[in-house]
Amino acid sequence: MTTHEVTNQVPPLRDHDVAAYAPLLEGLEREGAGWAEPELRELGKLAGGEQAQEWARLVERNHPILHTHDRYGHRIDEVEFHPHWHDLMKVAVEHGVHAAPWRENRAGAHVARAAKLFVWGQTDAGHLCPISMTYAAVPALRANAELANTYEPLLSSPVYDYGLRVPSGKKGLIAGMSMTEKQGGSDVRVNTTTAKPAGDGSYVLTGHKWFTSAPMSDLFLTLAQAPGGLSCFFVPRVLPDGTRNAIRLQRLKDKLGNRSNASSEIEYEGAHGWLVGEEGRGVPTIIQMVNLTRLDCAISSAAGMRIGVAQAQHHATHRSAFGAKLIDQPLMRNVLADLAVEAEAATVVGMRLAGATDRAMAGDESEAMFRRLGLAVSKYWVCKRAPAHAAEALECLGGNGYVEESGMPRLYRESPLPSIWEGSGNVAALDSLRAMAKQPESVEAFFGEVELASGADPRLDEAVAKLRKQLSDFDDIEYRARRVVESMALVLQGSLLHRHGHPAVADAFCASRLDGDWGIAFGTLPSGVDTEAILARSATQG
Repeated sequence: MTTHEVTNQVPPLRDHDVAAYAPLLEGLEREGAGWAEPELRELGKLAGGEQAQEWARLVERNHPILHTHDRYGHRIDEVEFHPHWHDLMKVAVEHGVHAAPWRENRAGAHVARAAKLFVWGQTDAGHLCPISMTYAAVPALRANAELANTYEPLLSSPVYDYGLRVPSGKKGLIAGMSMTEKQGGSDVRVNTTTAKPAGDGSYVLTGHKWFTSAPMSDLFLTLAQAPGGLSCFFVPRVLPDGTRNAIRLQRLKDKLGNRSNASSEIEYEGAHGWLVGEEGRGVPTIIQMVNLTRLDCAISSAAGMRIGVAQAQHHATHRSAFGAKLIDQPLMRNVLADLAVEAEAATVVGMRLAGATDRAMAGDESEAMFRRLGLAVSKYWVCKRAPAHAAEALECLGGNGYVEESGMPRLYRESPLPSIWEGSGNVAALDSLRAMAKQPESVEAFFGEVELASGADPRLDEAVAKLRKQLSDFDDIEYRARRVVESMALVLQGSLLHRHGHPAVADAFCASRLDGDWGIAFGTLPSGVDTEAILARSATQG
């Protein structure tokens, strides 16, 4: 007689097309990148396949290792990654997730790339850090035409060419950024790293950086104090003469999540860099990079929400309790539908902002203004929602979700990072206020977007009117910044869902998020919501 018969256990969610998600595909078409669907579906099958999921599991479990010296005592400052890190990077680069828009230069290119990030990000989030930074580095680098002419074709190349060699001699490059210092964090204006002219066109950098991710990147955009003030510099790991630049890796950070990716403290011990932009214009130069990585923060959070919903709904479909499938239990349906609504709202706003990026890059000033404010608002809210979403999705699997083998702890550990990266919650909220104060036309563009859904739902109309009242009172507004920005994010998502989403999702969103009767936890949707339609839309497909 066996004592270990396995019953009522859920099969792994494998070999499904991650891209087969209606909100994503609809956004792809709507925002002008329908032409990319075949490649996106190909990438989606790779991302949902057993091989890529195993790569992701292994790179997260086998952390990068720092080697400061070789066996003979020579300083080498290299990081050793698990071999599957390079497999993941290779797929991302070959599919243009790193920088295809700068190479393709066609309408919808940034939308297509955002959708690919959403899809491939459902493998391992860690390796997407250098992928995102490479994408974002290009417009900032253009502030130095000579450097851009040399390196932009290599940054946008579809070839992953790993290893520390002279950048100009490689087939493809990966870029990073190095801004944060221990005394300042987000307040980069108090950075103490110095840059002194070397007399040959380069500068000599000396100082410490507290948080530099992906230290094996070929080059970094970094901030340092030049004679003319805080400035942006192009700093390669290997100099044109083939010698290692004096960038010392002091240690790797032991992080909560994002474990496959190395994040380091570095010392510039007389490292050489070249000015990008003008002296004293470091922040305006590198902010072009930051704004694009902020978009990726929102997209990555939306992708994480999609993982959580897919895993939770798959589990509930196959698991029975108290005589019925979990997914047929009314309260579980409420939880799953609420999670699905949140994930769709995050996806639709992410794709809309990717479309605004495309049109802003093409010279559409109105779209640039909408993107300026809409991105700051959405980066705050979408990223802020991700940890609570991941926790609830994990709980849907019960004790099984708390076990590493389920993959849900990895999702949970990863979920807070996008909210911290490129400016934590307060920074994003205050940046939204700054955008409104410095560029009032961004407010007009924002309301112009939101009011395209005017009359679609009285709850949305009332929330928009309430928001206008909130914005008319600037007393104590910094103290209220989070509440104001949250309201802005919700009315934007509600407007987009009513115009572009499924009617059941739009109704559930407004009935909960905008009607004043929203519970604190997920699973508090009011009665009358069409959970059947919401869950059918959210179900995974082969």
